[in-house]
Amino acid sequence: MSEKELLEEILENLQQMNEKLDSFIGKKETAPDQSKKGNIAESLDIMTLLSLPDHLRTTATTLFEIGPATAEEVSKVTLKERAVESNYLNQLVRMEHVEKYREGRKVYFRINEK
Repeated sequence: MSEKELLEEILENLQQMNEKLDSFIGKKETAPDQSKKGNIAESLDIMTLLSLPDHLRTTATTLFEIGPATAEEVSKVTLKERAVESNYLNQLVRMEHVEKYREGRKVYFRINEK
């Protein structure tokens, strides 16, 4: 791979990251009910989000976008197995980025507001 090709690939990756961040920030600003979805600025800032491994970042971003959800609901969006998403969500709980609570027999996860 030539130096020019490498620089073009890096530029393309940066542009994709920029688009994703713009989309993410735009959704944060236009979210109609922040009390339901949590406030990302207080609980899971952009730098923290970027520091997460890709698989956890995808799960956290999905949870932020859809609001409180079960592992099954998150898995339908991410197209991963429910057990995999449950594992990722529990990792985020242990890292204190996500809260876990029960309603009846279902276990829900939401962005930690603390």
